[in-house]
Amino acid sequence: MYRRLIAPGALVASLLLAIPASAADYTPGASGIGDPYYPTYGNGGYDVSHYDLRLKYQPKTDLLEGTATILASSTQDLSRFNLDFGLTASEVRVNGKKASFTKSGVQELEVTPPAGLPKGTSFTVVVKYAGKPTDVKLWGFTSPQRTPDGAVFANEPESAAWWFPSNDHPLDKATYDVSVSVPDGTQAISNGTLQSQSSKLGWTRFNWRSSKPQATYLTTLAVGKFDITTDRTASGLPVVNAYSKDLGANEGAAKASVERTTEVAEWLESLYGPYPFEALGGYVPNVPSSFALETQTRPFYSPKQFANGSNVSVVVHELAHQWYGDSVSVDHWKDIWINEGFARYSQWLWSEKEGEGTAQELADYVYAQHPADDAFWTVKPGDPGAENQFDIAVYDRGALAIQALRNAVGEKDFFAILKGWPQRHAYGNAKVSDFVRYAESVSHKPLASLFDTWLYQPSKPASPALRSAGVAEQPASWRAIAATNGVHAQG
Repeated sequence: MYRRLIAPGALVASLLLAIPASAADYTPGASGIGDPYYPTYGNGGYDVSHYDLRLKYQPKTDLLEGTATILASSTQDLSRFNLDFGLTASEVRVNGKKASFTKSGVQELEVTPPAGLPKGTSFTVVVKYAGKPTDVKLWGFTSPQRTPDGAVFANEPESAAWWFPSNDHPLDKATYDVSVSVPDGTQAISNGTLQSQSSKLGWTRFNWRSSKPQATYLTTLAVGKFDITTDRTASGLPVVNAYSKDLGANEGAAKASVERTTEVAEWLESLYGPYPFEALGGYVPNVPSSFALETQTRPFYSPKQFANGSNVSVVVHELAHQWYGDSVSVDHWKDIWINEGFARYSQWLWSEKEGEGTAQELADYVYAQHPADDAFWTVKPGDPGAENQFDIAVYDRGALAIQALRNAVGEKDFFAILKGWPQRHAYGNAKVSDFVRYAESVSHKPLASLFDTWLYQPSKPASPALRSAGVAEQPASWRAIAATNGVHAQG
Protein backbone atom coordinates (compact mmCIF):
# COMPACT_ATOMS: atom_id res chain seq x y z
CA MET A 1 0.00 0.00 0.00
CA TYR A 2 1.29 3.43 -0.94
CA ARG A 3 0.96 6.28 1.53
CA ARG A 4 1.73 9.80 0.42
CA LEU A 5 3.76 11.81 2.94
CA ILE A 6 2.38 15.32 3.46
CA ALA A 7 4.60 18.03 4.84
CA PRO A 8 3.15 19.79 7.92
CA GLY A 9 3.01 23.18 6.15
CA ALA A 10 1.12 21.75 3.21
CA LEU A 11 -1.32 20.03 5.59
CA VAL A 12 -2.11 23.31 7.33
CA ALA A 13 -2.64 25.06 3.99
CA SER A 14 -5.00 22.37 2.75
CA LEU A 15 -7.04 22.51 5.96
CA LEU A 16 -7.34 26.28 5.66
CA LEU A 17 -8.60 25.93 2.10
CA ALA A 18 -11.22 23.46 3.26
CA ILE A 19 -12.66 25.81 5.86
CA PRO A 20 -15.57 27.74 4.36
CA ALA A 21 -16.02 31.44 4.92
CA SER A 22 -17.75 32.19 8.20
CA ALA A 23 -21.29 33.58 8.22
CA ALA A 24 -19.83 36.99 8.96
CA ASP A 25 -17.94 36.91 5.64
CA TYR A 26 -21.12 36.57 3.58
CA THR A 27 -22.72 39.85 2.49
CA PRO A 28 -25.81 40.82 0.46
CA GLY A 29 -25.42 41.51 -3.22
CA ALA A 30 -25.92 45.14 -4.22
CA SER A 31 -29.44 46.25 -5.16
CA GLY A 32 -28.08 47.83 -8.35
CA ILE A 33 -25.44 46.81 -10.87
CA GLY A 34 -23.76 50.22 -10.75
CA ASP A 35 -25.30 52.16 -13.64
CA PRO A 36 -25.24 55.91 -12.86
CA TYR A 37 -28.35 56.57 -14.97
CA TYR A 38 -30.43 53.89 -13.25
CA PRO A 39 -28.88 53.11 -9.85
CA THR A 40 -31.41 50.40 -8.91
CA TYR A 41 -31.41 48.56 -12.24
CA GLY A 42 -29.71 45.20 -12.24
CA ASN A 43 -28.13 43.66 -9.17
CA GLY A 44 -24.74 42.77 -7.75
CA GLY A 45 -23.28 39.58 -6.35
CA TYR A 46 -24.08 37.16 -9.16
CA ASP A 47 -24.12 36.58 -12.92
CA VAL A 48 -26.92 34.80 -14.78
CA SER A 49 -26.08 32.31 -17.52
CA HIS A 50 -29.57 31.09 -18.48
CA TYR A 51 -33.27 31.82 -17.97
CA ASP A 52 -35.89 29.12 -18.40
CA LEU A 53 -39.35 30.72 -18.41
CA ARG A 54 -42.41 28.49 -18.35
CA LEU A 55 -45.48 30.69 -18.67
CA LYS A 56 -49.24 30.58 -19.12
CA TYR A 57 -51.07 33.68 -20.32
CA GLN A 58 -54.82 34.28 -20.57
CA PRO A 59 -55.51 37.22 -22.92
CA LYS A 60 -59.08 37.73 -21.71
CA THR A 61 -58.01 38.45 -18.13
CA ASP A 62 -54.36 39.50 -18.58
CA LEU A 63 -53.39 36.82 -16.05
CA LEU A 64 -49.81 35.64 -16.38
CA GLU A 65 -48.69 32.60 -14.39
CA GLY A 66 -45.06 31.61 -14.48
CA THR A 67 -42.18 29.57 -13.20
CA ALA A 68 -38.76 31.07 -13.83
CA THR A 69 -35.69 28.88 -13.41
CA ILE A 70 -32.52 30.95 -13.31
CA LEU A 71 -29.01 29.51 -13.59
CA ALA A 72 -26.40 31.79 -12.05
CA SER A 73 -23.03 31.93 -10.32
CA SER A 74 -22.03 34.02 -7.32
CA THR A 75 -19.37 36.71 -7.73
CA GLN A 76 -18.90 37.20 -3.98
CA ASP A 77 -19.61 35.31 -0.75
CA LEU A 78 -23.33 35.91 -1.01
CA SER A 79 -25.75 35.96 1.91
CA ARG A 80 -28.67 37.47 -0.02
CA PHE A 81 -29.37 38.64 -3.56
CA ASN A 82 -31.97 40.66 -5.40
CA LEU A 83 -33.99 40.06 -8.54
CA ASP A 84 -35.74 42.83 -10.45
CA PHE A 85 -39.41 41.90 -10.52
CA GLY A 86 -42.81 43.55 -10.30
CA LEU A 87 -45.29 40.68 -10.18
CA THR A 88 -46.16 38.65 -7.06
CA ALA A 89 -43.94 35.71 -6.19
CA SER A 90 -45.55 32.83 -4.29
CA GLU A 91 -42.46 30.67 -3.78
CA VAL A 92 -38.70 30.94 -4.25
CA ARG A 93 -36.24 28.07 -4.06
CA VAL A 94 -32.46 28.22 -4.20
CA ASN A 95 -30.72 24.96 -5.09
CA GLY A 96 -33.99 23.15 -4.52
CA LYS A 97 -34.55 24.44 -0.99
CA LYS A 98 -37.17 27.00 -0.02
CA ALA A 99 -35.74 30.48 0.43
CA SER A 100 -37.21 33.44 2.25
CA PHE A 101 -38.06 36.48 0.16
CA THR A 102 -39.51 39.95 0.47
CA LYS A 103 -40.13 42.96 -1.74
CA SER A 104 -38.39 46.29 -1.31
CA GLY A 105 -38.03 49.49 -3.27
CA VAL A 106 -39.80 49.76 -6.61
CA GLN A 107 -38.91 46.41 -8.14
CA GLU A 108 -36.55 44.58 -5.80
CA LEU A 109 -37.30 40.98 -4.86
CA GLU A 110 -34.86 40.19 -2.03
CA VAL A 111 -34.03 36.49 -1.79
CA THR A 112 -32.28 34.95 1.23
CA PRO A 113 -31.17 31.35 0.60
CA PRO A 114 -31.08 28.86 3.50
CA ALA A 115 -27.27 29.02 3.45
CA GLY A 116 -24.72 31.45 2.09
CA LEU A 117 -23.38 30.97 -1.41
CA PRO A 118 -19.57 30.99 -1.57
CA LYS A 119 -17.96 33.07 -4.30
CA GLY A 120 -17.77 31.14 -7.56
CA THR A 121 -20.68 28.84 -6.73
CA SER A 122 -23.11 27.84 -9.46
CA PHE A 123 -26.66 27.93 -8.17
CA THR A 124 -30.25 27.62 -9.36
CA VAL A 125 -33.16 29.87 -8.46
CA VAL A 126 -36.78 28.89 -9.08
CA VAL A 127 -39.45 31.58 -8.73
CA LYS A 128 -43.15 30.80 -8.99
CA TYR A 129 -45.36 33.81 -9.59
CA ALA A 130 -48.56 35.25 -11.03
CA GLY A 131 -50.17 38.59 -11.73
CA LYS A 132 -51.77 40.90 -14.26
CA PRO A 133 -48.82 42.71 -15.87
CA THR A 134 -50.68 45.73 -17.22
CA ASP A 135 -52.07 46.42 -13.74
CA VAL A 136 -48.54 46.76 -12.36
CA LYS A 137 -46.95 50.20 -12.18
CA LEU A 138 -43.21 50.53 -11.62
CA TRP A 139 -41.54 53.95 -11.55
CA GLY A 140 -44.98 55.42 -12.16
CA PHE A 141 -45.84 53.65 -15.40
CA THR A 142 -46.73 50.28 -16.87
CA SER A 143 -44.65 48.84 -19.68
CA PRO A 144 -46.65 46.03 -21.36
CA GLN A 145 -49.26 46.93 -23.94
CA ARG A 146 -52.62 45.20 -24.19
CA THR A 147 -53.92 44.41 -27.65
CA PRO A 148 -57.46 43.41 -28.67
CA ASP A 149 -56.38 39.75 -28.55
CA GLY A 150 -53.38 39.63 -26.24
CA ALA A 151 -50.40 41.62 -24.97
CA VAL A 152 -46.91 42.72 -25.92
CA PHE A 153 -43.81 42.96 -23.72
CA ALA A 154 -41.25 45.20 -25.43
CA ASN A 155 -39.65 48.33 -24.04
CA GLU A 156 -36.31 50.03 -23.34
CA PRO A 157 -34.50 50.32 -20.99
CA GLU A 158 -36.91 48.37 -18.81
CA SER A 159 -39.40 45.64 -19.72
CA ALA A 160 -38.46 42.36 -18.08
CA ALA A 161 -39.67 43.19 -14.56
CA TRP A 162 -43.28 43.03 -15.74
CA TRP A 163 -43.09 39.41 -16.85
CA PHE A 164 -40.07 37.59 -15.40
CA PRO A 165 -37.60 38.02 -12.50
CA SER A 166 -34.11 38.91 -13.68
CA ASN A 167 -30.85 40.76 -13.28
CA ASP A 168 -32.24 43.55 -15.41
CA HIS A 169 -29.26 45.26 -17.05
CA PRO A 170 -27.39 44.69 -20.34
CA LEU A 171 -24.21 43.88 -18.41
CA ASP A 172 -25.67 40.52 -17.44
CA LYS A 173 -26.61 38.75 -20.66
CA ALA A 174 -27.85 35.18 -20.73
CA THR A 175 -29.39 32.54 -22.98
CA TYR A 176 -33.14 31.88 -22.85
CA ASP A 177 -35.80 29.23 -23.17
CA VAL A 178 -39.23 30.86 -23.26
CA SER A 179 -42.16 28.43 -23.15
CA VAL A 180 -45.61 30.01 -23.29
CA SER A 181 -49.04 28.37 -23.11
CA VAL A 182 -51.92 30.36 -24.64
CA PRO A 183 -55.52 29.53 -25.61
CA ASP A 184 -55.88 27.55 -28.86
CA GLY A 185 -56.08 29.85 -31.85
CA THR A 186 -53.69 32.30 -30.22
CA GLN A 187 -49.95 32.46 -30.84
CA ALA A 188 -46.98 33.38 -28.67
CA ILE A 189 -44.03 35.05 -30.40
CA SER A 190 -40.63 35.41 -28.74
CA ASN A 191 -36.93 35.56 -29.61
CA GLY A 192 -34.77 33.03 -31.40
CA THR A 193 -36.03 29.79 -32.89
CA LEU A 194 -39.30 27.96 -32.35
CA GLN A 195 -38.26 24.60 -30.93
CA SER A 196 -41.70 23.00 -30.75
CA GLN A 197 -45.43 23.63 -30.58
CA SER A 198 -48.10 21.39 -29.05
CA SER A 199 -51.77 21.58 -28.04
CA LYS A 200 -53.63 20.00 -25.13
CA LEU A 201 -57.01 20.63 -23.49
CA GLY A 202 -57.65 23.93 -25.26
CA TRP A 203 -54.17 25.40 -24.78
CA THR A 204 -51.23 25.61 -27.18
CA ARG A 205 -47.67 25.80 -25.95
CA PHE A 206 -44.91 27.52 -27.93
CA ASN A 207 -41.28 26.83 -27.02
CA TRP A 208 -38.75 29.45 -28.13
CA ARG A 209 -34.98 29.36 -27.63
CA SER A 210 -32.30 32.07 -27.77
CA SER A 211 -28.92 30.37 -27.87
CA LYS A 212 -26.75 33.50 -27.93
CA PRO A 213 -26.24 35.93 -25.02
CA GLN A 214 -29.20 38.28 -24.80
CA ALA A 215 -29.90 41.32 -22.63
CA THR A 216 -33.06 41.32 -20.56
CA TYR A 217 -34.62 44.35 -22.30
CA LEU A 218 -34.08 42.63 -25.67
CA THR A 219 -36.18 39.66 -24.57
CA THR A 220 -39.70 39.97 -25.87
CA LEU A 221 -43.08 38.25 -25.78
CA ALA A 222 -46.14 38.90 -27.92
CA VAL A 223 -49.41 37.02 -27.48
CA GLY A 224 -52.21 37.40 -30.00
CA LYS A 225 -53.58 36.26 -33.34
CA PHE A 226 -51.02 36.73 -36.08
CA ASP A 227 -50.46 36.13 -39.75
CA ILE A 228 -47.04 34.48 -39.76
CA THR A 229 -44.64 34.19 -42.67
CA THR A 230 -41.62 31.91 -42.54
CA ASP A 231 -38.59 31.49 -44.75
CA ARG A 232 -34.89 30.71 -44.63
CA THR A 233 -31.96 32.85 -45.61
CA ALA A 234 -29.42 31.72 -48.19
CA SER A 235 -27.27 30.52 -45.28
CA GLY A 236 -30.15 28.57 -43.75
CA LEU A 237 -31.23 30.84 -40.89
CA PRO A 238 -34.96 30.70 -40.10
CA VAL A 239 -36.93 33.89 -40.74
CA VAL A 240 -40.16 34.45 -38.79
CA ASN A 241 -42.30 37.55 -39.33
CA ALA A 242 -45.64 38.07 -37.57
CA TYR A 243 -48.43 40.60 -38.13
CA SER A 244 -51.57 41.10 -36.07
CA LYS A 245 -54.63 40.12 -38.07
CA ASP A 246 -56.30 43.46 -37.31
CA LEU A 247 -53.69 45.99 -38.49
CA GLY A 248 -56.23 47.58 -40.81
CA ALA A 249 -54.92 50.15 -43.28
CA ASN A 250 -51.35 49.74 -42.03
CA GLU A 251 -51.15 46.04 -42.90
CA GLY A 252 -49.91 46.36 -46.46
CA ALA A 253 -47.21 48.90 -45.68
CA ALA A 254 -46.06 46.93 -42.65
CA LYS A 255 -45.67 43.73 -44.67
CA ALA A 256 -44.04 45.56 -47.59
CA SER A 257 -41.41 46.80 -45.14
CA VAL A 258 -40.79 43.91 -42.76
CA GLU A 259 -40.83 41.29 -45.51
CA ARG A 260 -37.59 42.86 -46.76
CA THR A 261 -35.84 41.81 -43.54
CA THR A 262 -33.68 39.17 -45.22
CA GLU A 263 -32.58 41.53 -47.97
CA VAL A 264 -31.66 44.24 -45.46
CA ALA A 265 -29.80 41.79 -43.21
CA GLU A 266 -27.75 40.50 -46.12
CA TRP A 267 -26.77 44.07 -47.04
CA LEU A 268 -25.85 44.82 -43.43
CA GLU A 269 -23.61 41.76 -43.42
CA SER A 270 -21.55 43.45 -46.14
CA LEU A 271 -20.97 46.35 -43.73
CA TYR A 272 -20.76 44.70 -40.32
CA GLY A 273 -19.79 41.10 -40.94
CA PRO A 274 -21.77 37.87 -40.49
CA TYR A 275 -25.20 38.16 -38.89
CA PRO A 276 -24.53 37.36 -35.21
CA PHE A 277 -27.59 35.30 -34.25
CA GLU A 278 -29.44 32.10 -35.06
CA ALA A 279 -32.68 33.57 -36.46
CA LEU A 280 -34.17 36.81 -37.72
CA GLY A 281 -37.50 38.40 -38.50
CA GLY A 282 -39.82 40.99 -37.02
CA TYR A 283 -43.33 41.45 -35.67
CA VAL A 284 -46.02 44.12 -35.89
CA PRO A 285 -48.72 43.76 -33.22
CA ASN A 286 -51.84 45.92 -32.99
CA VAL A 287 -50.59 48.29 -30.30
CA PRO A 288 -51.27 52.03 -29.87
CA SER A 289 -47.61 52.98 -29.43
CA SER A 290 -45.47 54.50 -32.18
CA PHE A 291 -41.97 53.22 -31.34
CA ALA A 292 -39.92 50.29 -32.60
CA LEU A 293 -37.35 48.22 -30.73
CA GLU A 294 -34.43 45.97 -31.66
CA THR A 295 -35.63 42.95 -29.65
CA GLN A 296 -32.98 40.34 -30.40
CA THR A 297 -33.51 38.34 -33.62
CA ARG A 298 -37.09 39.63 -33.91
CA PRO A 299 -37.53 43.42 -33.78
CA PHE A 300 -40.81 44.92 -32.61
CA TYR A 301 -42.54 47.52 -34.81
CA SER A 302 -45.59 49.60 -33.92
CA PRO A 303 -48.16 49.89 -36.74
CA LYS A 304 -47.79 53.68 -36.67
CA GLN A 305 -44.29 53.25 -38.10
CA PHE A 306 -46.07 52.43 -41.36
CA ALA A 307 -48.97 54.89 -41.16
CA ASN A 308 -47.61 56.90 -44.09
CA GLY A 309 -46.71 53.90 -46.21
CA SER A 310 -43.88 51.40 -46.32
CA ASN A 311 -40.66 52.38 -44.57
CA VAL A 312 -37.70 50.08 -45.04
CA SER A 313 -35.53 52.65 -43.26
CA VAL A 314 -36.94 51.67 -39.86
CA VAL A 315 -36.21 48.02 -40.65
CA VAL A 316 -32.62 49.02 -41.46
CA HIS A 317 -32.40 50.83 -38.12
CA GLU A 318 -33.63 47.92 -35.99
CA LEU A 319 -31.66 45.28 -37.86
CA ALA A 320 -28.46 47.33 -37.62
CA HIS A 321 -28.93 47.11 -33.87
CA GLN A 322 -28.48 43.36 -34.06
CA TRP A 323 -24.77 44.14 -34.45
CA TYR A 324 -24.62 47.54 -32.73
CA GLY A 325 -26.63 47.19 -29.53
CA ASP A 326 -27.59 43.52 -29.34
CA SER A 327 -24.39 41.60 -30.04
CA VAL A 328 -22.25 44.48 -28.78
CA SER A 329 -24.28 46.02 -25.97
CA VAL A 330 -23.79 49.09 -23.83
CA ASP A 331 -21.57 48.79 -20.80
CA HIS A 332 -23.72 51.37 -19.04
CA TRP A 333 -26.69 53.25 -20.45
CA LYS A 334 -24.59 56.39 -20.96
CA ASP A 335 -22.93 54.48 -23.84
CA ILE A 336 -26.19 54.59 -25.81
CA TRP A 337 -24.46 56.33 -28.76
CA ILE A 338 -22.85 53.01 -29.70
CA ASN A 339 -26.40 51.75 -30.27
CA GLU A 340 -28.28 54.68 -31.70
CA GLY A 341 -25.62 56.65 -33.56
CA PHE A 342 -24.70 53.61 -35.64
CA ALA A 343 -28.27 52.48 -36.22
CA ARG A 344 -29.07 55.97 -37.52
CA TYR A 345 -25.94 56.05 -39.65
CA SER A 346 -26.98 52.69 -41.12
CA GLN A 347 -30.10 54.44 -42.40
CA TRP A 348 -27.84 57.04 -44.02
CA LEU A 349 -25.80 54.29 -45.66
CA TRP A 350 -28.99 52.63 -46.93
CA SER A 351 -30.01 55.97 -48.44
CA GLU A 352 -26.61 56.12 -50.11
CA LYS A 353 -27.03 52.60 -51.50
CA GLU A 354 -30.53 53.38 -52.77
CA GLY A 355 -29.37 56.56 -54.52
CA GLU A 356 -31.61 58.76 -52.37
CA GLY A 357 -28.90 60.90 -50.81
CA THR A 358 -25.38 60.15 -49.66
CA ALA A 359 -24.41 60.02 -46.02
CA GLN A 360 -22.44 63.20 -46.64
CA GLU A 361 -25.50 64.98 -48.05
CA LEU A 362 -27.57 63.83 -45.09
CA ALA A 363 -24.88 65.02 -42.68
CA ASP A 364 -24.76 68.43 -44.35
CA TYR A 365 -28.54 68.70 -44.22
CA VAL A 366 -28.74 67.79 -40.53
CA TYR A 367 -25.93 70.19 -39.69
CA ALA A 368 -27.70 73.03 -41.53
CA GLN A 369 -31.04 72.40 -39.82
CA HIS A 370 -29.74 73.24 -36.35
CA PRO A 371 -28.44 76.79 -35.72
CA ALA A 372 -25.78 77.35 -33.10
CA ASP A 373 -28.33 78.28 -30.40
CA ASP A 374 -30.42 75.14 -30.98
CA ALA A 375 -30.71 72.92 -27.87
CA PHE A 376 -29.79 70.08 -30.21
CA TRP A 377 -26.13 70.98 -29.68
CA THR A 378 -26.35 70.98 -25.88
CA VAL A 379 -27.12 67.25 -25.73
CA LYS A 380 -23.94 65.18 -25.51
CA PRO A 381 -24.43 61.89 -27.41
CA GLY A 382 -21.46 60.34 -25.63
CA ASP A 383 -23.12 60.88 -22.23
CA PRO A 384 -26.57 62.40 -22.78
CA GLY A 385 -28.04 61.81 -19.32
CA ALA A 386 -30.99 59.53 -18.59
CA GLU A 387 -33.45 62.31 -19.47
CA ASN A 388 -31.95 62.65 -22.97
CA GLN A 389 -31.09 59.02 -23.62
CA PHE A 390 -33.37 58.91 -26.69
CA ASP A 391 -33.10 62.56 -27.69
CA ILE A 392 -32.85 63.17 -31.44
CA ALA A 393 -29.34 64.51 -30.91
CA VAL A 394 -28.16 61.06 -29.82
CA TYR A 395 -29.31 59.81 -33.22
CA ASP A 396 -28.53 62.68 -35.60
CA ARG A 397 -25.61 64.36 -33.88
CA GLY A 398 -24.39 60.85 -33.14
CA ALA A 399 -24.50 60.04 -36.87
CA LEU A 400 -22.72 63.32 -37.64
CA ALA A 401 -19.86 62.12 -35.44
CA ILE A 402 -19.62 58.95 -37.51
CA GLN A 403 -19.55 60.91 -40.77
CA ALA A 404 -16.83 63.12 -39.30
CA LEU A 405 -14.89 59.94 -38.49
CA ARG A 406 -15.34 58.72 -42.06
CA ASN A 407 -13.95 61.96 -43.44
CA ALA A 408 -11.04 61.91 -41.00
CA VAL A 409 -9.80 58.35 -41.58
CA GLY A 410 -10.80 57.68 -45.20
CA GLU A 411 -13.03 55.04 -46.75
CA LYS A 412 -10.82 51.98 -46.30
CA ASP A 413 -10.14 52.43 -42.60
CA PHE A 414 -13.67 53.66 -41.92
CA PHE A 415 -15.38 50.56 -43.27
CA ALA A 416 -12.75 48.36 -41.63
CA ILE A 417 -13.71 49.96 -38.31
CA LEU A 418 -17.44 49.42 -38.95
CA LYS A 419 -16.92 45.74 -39.71
CA GLY A 420 -14.23 45.01 -37.15
CA TRP A 421 -15.93 46.52 -34.10
CA PRO A 422 -18.83 44.01 -33.87
CA GLN A 423 -16.36 41.15 -34.25
CA ARG A 424 -14.02 42.52 -31.57
CA HIS A 425 -16.75 42.74 -28.92
CA ALA A 426 -19.21 40.08 -30.16
CA TYR A 427 -21.78 39.03 -27.53
CA GLY A 428 -20.22 41.39 -25.00
CA ASN A 429 -20.45 44.96 -23.74
CA ALA A 430 -18.45 48.06 -24.56
CA LYS A 431 -18.02 51.74 -23.72
CA VAL A 432 -17.78 54.76 -25.99
CA SER A 433 -14.15 55.08 -24.93
CA ASP A 434 -13.55 51.51 -26.13
CA PHE A 435 -14.79 52.48 -29.57
CA VAL A 436 -12.56 55.56 -29.69
CA ARG A 437 -9.51 53.46 -28.86
CA TYR A 438 -10.49 50.84 -31.42
CA ALA A 439 -10.93 53.43 -34.18
CA GLU A 440 -7.51 54.87 -33.33
CA SER A 441 -5.91 51.42 -33.43
CA VAL A 442 -7.31 50.69 -36.90
CA SER A 443 -6.68 54.11 -38.44
CA HIS A 444 -3.40 54.85 -36.64
CA LYS A 445 -4.69 58.39 -36.11
CA PRO A 446 -5.38 60.35 -32.92
CA LEU A 447 -9.16 60.70 -32.75
CA ALA A 448 -9.91 61.69 -29.16
CA SER A 449 -10.30 65.37 -30.07
CA LEU A 450 -12.68 64.60 -32.93
CA PHE A 451 -14.93 62.47 -30.74
CA ASP A 452 -14.78 65.00 -27.92
CA THR A 453 -16.01 67.70 -30.31
CA TRP A 454 -18.88 65.68 -31.69
CA LEU A 455 -19.95 63.61 -28.71
CA TYR A 456 -19.21 65.69 -25.62
CA GLN A 457 -18.97 69.43 -26.28
CA PRO A 458 -22.31 71.21 -25.62
CA SER A 459 -21.99 73.50 -28.64
CA LYS A 460 -22.15 73.41 -32.41
CA PRO A 461 -18.75 72.59 -33.88
CA ALA A 462 -17.35 75.59 -35.75
CA SER A 463 -15.45 73.41 -38.21
CA PRO A 464 -17.62 70.36 -38.78
CA ALA A 465 -15.10 68.38 -40.84
CA LEU A 466 -17.85 68.01 -43.43
CA ARG A 467 -17.23 68.50 -47.11
CA SER A 468 -20.26 70.06 -48.77
CA ALA A 469 -20.57 73.81 -48.89
CA GLY A 470 -23.44 76.22 -49.41
CA VAL A 471 -27.11 75.57 -48.71
CA ALA A 472 -27.80 71.90 -48.05
CA GLU A 473 -30.73 70.50 -50.00
CA GLN A 474 -33.09 67.97 -48.47
CA PRO A 475 -32.09 64.45 -49.63
CA ALA A 476 -34.83 62.28 -51.12
CA SER A 477 -34.56 59.82 -48.23
CA TRP A 478 -35.03 62.44 -45.54
CA ARG A 479 -38.77 61.98 -45.03
CA ALA A 480 -38.46 58.22 -44.54
CA ILE A 481 -35.58 58.72 -42.11
CA ALA A 482 -37.31 61.53 -40.23
CA ALA A 483 -40.40 59.35 -39.90
CA THR A 484 -38.33 57.17 -37.60
CA ASN A 485 -37.38 60.08 -35.32
CA GLY A 486 -38.31 59.07 -31.82
CA VAL A 487 -38.17 55.43 -32.96
CA HIS A 488 -37.34 54.45 -29.37
CA ALA A 489 -39.35 57.17 -27.64
CA GLN A 490 -41.87 55.20 -25.61
CA GLY A 491 -43.63 58.19 -24.12
